[in-house]
Amino acid sequence: MTSEDTPRVGFCCKYVSPVGDTAAERHLNLIGTTIAALSRLDRTAALAKAIGIVEHNMAALAAQIAEVGRRPALERLLRIYSGVLPAYTHPVGSWMYREEPSMRSLVESGLARAGSLARATGVRLSMHPGQYCVLATTNPAALENAIGDFEYHTEMMRMMGYAGGGWHPHGAHINIHGGARAAGIEGFRAGLARLSADARNLITVENDEVSYGLDDLLPLADTLPIVLDIHHHWIKSGGEYIRSDDPRIPLIQESWRGVRPVSHVSVSREDLLPDHPPGVRPDFVALLERGIKARDLRAHSDTMWNDAVNDLVTAHLVWTDFEVEAKHKNLASRRLAEHVGRLSGKRNSHLIRPSLQNA
Repeated sequence: MTSEDTPRVGFCCKYVSPVGDTAAERHLNLIGTTIAALSRLDRTAALAKAIGIVEHNMAALAAQIAEVGRRPALERLLRIYSGVLPAYTHPVGSWMYREEPSMRSLVESGLARAGSLARATGVRLSMHPGQYCVLATTNPAALENAIGDFEYHTEMMRMMGYAGGGWHPHGAHINIHGGARAAGIEGFRAGLARLSADARNLITVENDEVSYGLDDLLPLADTLPIVLDIHHHWIKSGGEYIRSDDPRIPLIQESWRGVRPVSHVSVSREDLLPDHPPGVRPDFVALLERGIKARDLRAHSDTMWNDAVNDLVTAHLVWTDFEVEAKHKNLASRRLAEHVGRLSGKRNSHLIRPSLQNA
């Protein structure tokens, strides 16, 4: 088994100290600014501010990857914060990255270092543009903005060494949601065709709770990888916990074309279900009958508090990695990883790959 076949769980974008160490969090977390804040400055001051942020972000990104790389093999997965390079696609800041050699040198060297470090330590990387980066849209301006945003993420992956090398090298990917329902799957295909070849080699799409469920996206499996979001599917389907032997799973696997897939998982908020037993998966229909609204059930939990859901994730690890979308970030993914380790010992690893025994 290669390192790229090894199961992984990981967190998204931000490090949370288990002991409340704010200095460690500042060291490991990226920072940003707003377009409005940069717009109030002249070019000299705006450049100085942006360079200061990017210098911090290059160091923090490397530190974050190094931190993940020190974890057991099971936990070496990281989603990178999208705002690494502030205002990269906006006129108030784009000139800095095009015209200023000092900025360009800082970015290129910093991202190259981050990519090399991730590959050396076996950390799988991903990115996830924001909710407005959608390819299925009937709004031409929204599509142009989405393409620009996605190509920005692709450029970062390129500078980290993950573009130009074919289909999702080292498992790297840039994930988006489908977009507006009105545009349909053909609208998504039309938007996809507008992307560069490198972008198309990195893109993935995940099911959501409203517009594009898993079954809606499966027709795209011949074109790009499908990211299964278990929590979104639970909401959209009205309560189905998709099993690892579900007949749709092989279709998702095939969409990745030999690359180990990635899926997403979370649970409904702890404060919404304070008395719910952790050994029982939440029942969507029963919760609605209790008066809890579906929109509230969509919100992500702080941790992976429900061990019955964690059991389900463990079963899925035979074929996919998982990004944990929970508010306590690395603390949530650590809890899931520890559960996987305990379960693998109890069940003699028949649910997961043997490599997890020593992870």
